[in-house]
Amino acid sequence: MTTIDNADTTILLIDDDAAMIDYLSILLGDKGSLISALSGETGIALALRIRPDLILLDVSMDGIDGFEVCRRLKEDVSTRNIPILFVTAGDDEEVEVKALELGAADFIAKPLRPSIARARVDTQLALRRSTLMMEELANLDGLTALFNRRFFDGKLETEIARHRRQKQPLAVALIDVDHFKKYNDSLGHQRGDDCLKTIARTLGNCARRPGEVIARYGGEEFVILIPDCAIDDATRYGARLCQMINDLALPHPAAAAHVTISVGIHSQVPDASATGRQFLERADRALYRAKANGRNQSMLVE
Repeated sequence: MTTIDNADTTILLIDDDAAMIDYLSILLGDKGSLISALSGETGIALALRIRPDLILLDVSMDGIDGFEVCRRLKEDVSTRNIPILFVTAGDDEEVEVKALELGAADFIAKPLRPSIARARVDTQLALRRSTLMMEELANLDGLTALFNRRFFDGKLETEIARHRRQKQPLAVALIDVDHFKKYNDSLGHQRGDDCLKTIARTLGNCARRPGEVIARYGGEEFVILIPDCAIDDATRYGARLCQMINDLALPHPAAAAHVTISVGIHSQVPDASATGRQFLERADRALYRAKANGRNQSMLVE
């Protein structure tokens, strides 16, 4: 289960005052990895790229101010849940009200009091831990412990947007266990559940590159999100999935061979019209072709 500790915590500091950045870096250096931006635009770009666990944001900056930075981050699905601590000068009630309305989590007042600043950072990081743990539990499939369909659908839309911005290819692999109804009918649902858990573990071992997401999509269907994956790589990836399940040699009493899978893959550089539904429909079309062509194989459609 994912948790945050100092080793994997990332805090983004956004302030156009280099001296303040240096001071915060010393003050909070033991809280995790600190990354800084000296402008609002740079801070937004970094937040979208690294998705930190906490953002400390100055209100008054040249260019776009902290309010505009906060507004844009809260509008983006990939950053809207990152807690933002505003760093404000003095005790301006209007500033605090506006910041809260935009979605700020808390404030640190200038001049900074070290113990208060550290305590407020600790509080937000602890809340972030709890939130991520609850989100992960809600996003897991009860049988296989993989992510569930709801989580995958949201992640797919986020990755389509990211790959569109970066002009990189994104692939989706839709996987179906061949003749699974016959397996259940022959051996019973308990054995069927055990089979699905074994396949889930095996597919999970295949999906280990950074950013890859595997989910149980329903029944005996699984789906894998594969970042930065062009057509040639996607073709090899699908073949490897089939081979890994073949290598298990799980007996299937109602089929000619052991348990196998069929895989449908779609890969493209997302354009302005690309959607998660489109990716999945094309992967499903490829899966249909794989099954119609005899199963135990992978097919790809562009």
